[in-house]
Amino acid sequence: MKRIVILGGGESGAGAAVLAKKQRFDVFLSDLSEIKDQYKTLLDEHAIAWEEKQHTETLILNADEVIKSPGIPDKAPIIKQLLKQGTPVISEIEFAGRYTKAKMICITGSNGKTTTTMLVYHILKNGGINVGLAGNVGQSLALQVATGTFEYFVLELSSFQLDGMTEFKADIAILLNITPDHLDRYEYNFQNYVDSKFRITQNQTEEDAFIFWENDPVIKAELKKRNIQSAMYPFAIERSEKTKAFIEQDEMIIKTLKTLFTMPTSELALKGIHNTYNSMAAGLAASIVNVRKESIRQSLQDFQGVEHRLEYVATVKNIRFINDSKATNVNSCWYALQSMKTPVVLILGGTDKGNDYTEIEELVGEKVKGLVFLGVDNKALHSFFDDKISNTVDVRSMEEAVKAAYAMANDGDTVLLSPCCASFDLFKSYEDRGKQFKSQVRNL
Repeated sequence: MKRIVILGGGESGAGAAVLAKKQRFDVFLSDLSEIKDQYKTLLDEHAIAWEEKQHTETLILNADEVIKSPGIPDKAPIIKQLLKQGTPVISEIEFAGRYTKAKMICITGSNGKTTTTMLVYHILKNGGINVGLAGNVGQSLALQVATGTFEYFVLELSSFQLDGMTEFKADIAILLNITPDHLDRYEYNFQNYVDSKFRITQNQTEEDAFIFWENDPVIKAELKKRNIQSAMYPFAIERSEKTKAFIEQDEMIIKTLKTLFTMPTSELALKGIHNTYNSMAAGLAASIVNVRKESIRQSLQDFQGVEHRLEYVATVKNIRFINDSKATNVNSCWYALQSMKTPVVLILGGTDKGNDYTEIEELVGEKVKGLVFLGVDNKALHSFFDDKISNTVDVRSMEEAVKAAYAMANDGDTVLLSPCCASFDLFKSYEDRGKQFKSQVRNL
């Protein structure tokens, strides 16, 4: 009997374990940290052996195949040992893809992927398609493959998930943009990260579709080097002869082989230039799978947006508070600042992943009147911003951050939490950071 070992007992690991058990493999799950109660219960219900707070090598190194959580880097000692002895190490998505005939709509990019994923899912679901939501959002793909049957899946894929995928194929691949992120996991070599993102097109044939931002300089340069087989669907604000979605006279226009769809940009639920791109990408995907035009239009009008992504929290004494905790890289913060129409007090900081803040330097100069540095170690932020903005303050908790930002802001200003950094120095996750921000704003 084939032995499958799963490393990591979170959403993706527990789901992979259930699917492996259903396929009658010998299954063992191991997590160096504590496993949450809900996943322990799930594993126990399916009679799956597990351990926490340790990796017992004798129980792991005898695996025929290992499924690892995207959070575990390849340089982790146990992974190094497995790879050295030639044991295949794959991602949960790669594994789950073997056991479903559902069509896969896969979304990646340095920014905007959660919003676009949720928007594609929203349009398809409202369009009457039997569709599941997985990857970085929703329930794990493996668990849904084990317990249900969907005709389509919409998957948000991070570079870490793509790294563990070799045979898996996206029927529709969406690549929104590529800017430096997670370079600490890619030997500080940007090309390694770019290669990782382009894995979304691997195994595609001319039957498949590739949707991408036509004017992204990195994507543009990369396409010249690669021989991608799938049908190309570029989107851009201004059209070239190949553009399939674009803006003309304040109308969003989508042109595919089978459809011509137009809609005033003023009617899009999501505001801001970056969200126009997200709407175009989602509209293209929906058109390719033949969702009715009326249904696409309705869904683009009534979509609610994503928590922790440019999320309006409250206005206190005419100061607006915006939660953009999901901005864990510099480019996300650039998008957030670009959409601001008032003077901004910006809360930055956290675990720096080798960030280059020059990307937001100009916007900070134009729009930001004060900076609140929320982190254990703010040296990198000080060395970049100190000679550019005189009004800065260091804080160590969300309560301090919100109070300091509120004190700096004047009537009509916006306080923006858009940290540019990962959250793990002071918070459990970006969600935890965003929830604490909202809670402290409501306490003002």
